[in-house]
Amino acid sequence: MIAPEITTEGAVLNRVQMARISAVGTAVPKTLMTNEALSKFVDTSDEWIVTRTGIRQRYVAKDGETASDLGAEAAKIALAKAGVSAADVDLIIVATITPDMVLPATACLVQHKIGASKAWGFDLNAACSGFLFALQTGVQYVSNGVHKNVLVIGAEIMSTIIDYTDRTTCIIFGDGAGAVLLQQSTALEGGCFIDFLHEVDGSGGEFLNLPGGGSKHPTSHETVDKRMHYIHQDGKAVFKFATLKMSEICLRLLTRNGLTGKDIDLFVPHQANKRIIDAAAERIGAPPERVLINVDQYGNTTAGTVPIALNTALETGRLKKGDLVLMATMGAGFTAGAALMRWGY
Repeated sequence: MIAPEITTEGAVLNRVQMARISAVGTAVPKTLMTNEALSKFVDTSDEWIVTRTGIRQRYVAKDGETASDLGAEAAKIALAKAGVSAADVDLIIVATITPDMVLPATACLVQHKIGASKAWGFDLNAACSGFLFALQTGVQYVSNGVHKNVLVIGAEIMSTIIDYTDRTTCIIFGDGAGAVLLQQSTALEGGCFIDFLHEVDGSGGEFLNLPGGGSKHPTSHETVDKRMHYIHQDGKAVFKFATLKMSEICLRLLTRNGLTGKDIDLFVPHQANKRIIDAAAERIGAPPERVLINVDQYGNTTAGTVPIALNTALETGRLKKGDLVLMATMGAGFTAGAALMRWGY
């Protein structure tokens, strides 16, 4: 943790220039796929999916719709809300595991589509933890004064890497993107990031992966025939990791800032499975009414879940200026992260 300078209600603020989220934008495809529609081509049912995951529907991209399309749309909305021109964006970080192509980076494509002529950018791959990892990376550029306007985007077209004959994975994921604009904040009332924790456990790589297309298994007729270009998951191992790790990393972050779950105004977890979210909230002591859940509407949009959830909180009036917000993620890698912030608008 960075050495503290100011303490308020037990929360430690960074000594350097503070960073805040000044706007949020989201974008999802127009095509809505309900559980009932999904059950027409895979052996499942609405009841089976809802009972095990809490998911009722998800959005699915049309052919040719890309991560950069949704990312650019979400970015434009965020910039418009903040009253910031794309020409004033300094940096674009895109968290994604479904880039438009291997190269160039999706951030380059977003930069061109929104007209951010002076911005540089790059992609970050940390699966479902990608947005929080990218967010904290962006915070560093803003809080140390290097940049004034940083776009952090989580954008996924998960339908392109899902095997729709595998009901253990195809029921979970959806397509979507969320973007936030990071700017400097010099006072607490302007909002700020307080603290964060991120970690990886590479031994978990065998339980959730996409084996084909990399240097280990380059694309070939064999990898296509073996369906190696789709997500493969050991559901039990992933569920066990997620249920334990999300609460554990949140408790560590809260404890070192002198806080408990009851001090949090809003808990915004990664939207993978309602049972995982409920278990994490219970373990950290967050009251149910302070837990944001929208997995029923969007499914698991991987790097897109947290910014989409933030937008849901804003639209429903559950997130207000001055609120203490805890965000948490976990994903393939295994990766995990949590971030604590004071909301600024």
